[in-house]
Amino acid sequence: MITSSMETWQQLAERGLQVSSMQNSRVKELVALQQKSQQRRRKGLFVVEGRRELMHCMEGGMELDTVFLCPELLDAAADGVPGGLPGGADVVSVTPQVYAKIAYRGTTEGIMATVRTPELSLEQLTLPDNPLIVVLESVEKPGNLGAVLRSADAAGVDAVIVCDPLTDLFNPNLIRSSVGAAFTVPTVATTSEQCISFLQERGISILTAQLQDSHPYYHTDMRRPTAIVMGTEATGLTPQWRKAATAHIRIPMLGRIDSLNVSVSAAILMFEAVRQRQAGE
Repeated sequence: MITSSMETWQQLAERGLQVSSMQNSRVKELVALQQKSQQRRRKGLFVVEGRRELMHCMEGGMELDTVFLCPELLDAAADGVPGGLPGGADVVSVTPQVYAKIAYRGTTEGIMATVRTPELSLEQLTLPDNPLIVVLESVEKPGNLGAVLRSADAAGVDAVIVCDPLTDLFNPNLIRSSVGAAFTVPTVATTSEQCISFLQERGISILTAQLQDSHPYYHTDMRRPTAIVMGTEATGLTPQWRKAATAHIRIPMLGRIDSLNVSVSAAILMFEAVRQRQAGE
C-alpha cells in the first residue's frame, strides 16, 4: 500500500483491514513477536509501539511490514504521515479492546507496527574521522541497553557496539526504553574478539571502565577517536577487554555503594567526551 504525504493516521485506519478479534493471524503474530526472541529471529520482524517511535523508525529507513491502528485512540490533530507509508506496508485497523491487549502502554496513540529487522555489520558502519563509540559487553537487561542508546543519541555518539549480547537488539523493552534512539544511533551486535580487532585496526582508543588499576575518567584524553567500553554491573569486563585497553578508567565512588547502573555510568563517560571535544574546539 502506498499513501500520499497528506494522508492522516485516521485516513489510513479507515482504509485498513478491519479486525476485532485476537484470533486474527496478524494480531497473533504481533503478540508472538513481542513475547519471543526466537520468533523475532525466525520471522525477521520486530515490534514498534507508539507514534514517535514509529516516526523515528521510518526516518531511519526501516522497512515496515504491517501497521496496526486503533481509530478511537488516534489523535485527530496529529500531523499526516510524512512521505506516506512505504510501498508494501499493510494497514490493520483494530478495536480498542484488541489494542488494549496487544499494547504494552496505554499512551502510544493507538499506533503499533511490525518492522523488518535490518542487518548491520561492523564493516557497514560509516564512521567520521574522529568517532566516539560506546561498546557494551554481554549486556543482559534490554532496558539498560535502551537507556544507553537514549543517552548515546543525546551525546551524538557515532555508534553503539554490543558484544556477545545476552538480549536481542530488537527486544520490545529495549525499543520502548530507547524512545526511538534504537533507530537513530547505528547499533551493531558482534563478538568481543571481532570488535577489538575492528577498533585496533582503525586506531581507535579503547577506554575500559573498571575499578581495578584505573584512573579517574576526567584525567583521560577522549578528544581523539575513542571507544568507551562497559561491562556488566555484576562482573564487569572480561580479561580480553582489559588486556586490549588503551587506558583503564573509573568513575570515583564517594558513597557506600560501589557501583552505578551501567546506563548512568555510560552517560557520565559519554558526556565527558562531549565536554572535552567541545572545549577543544
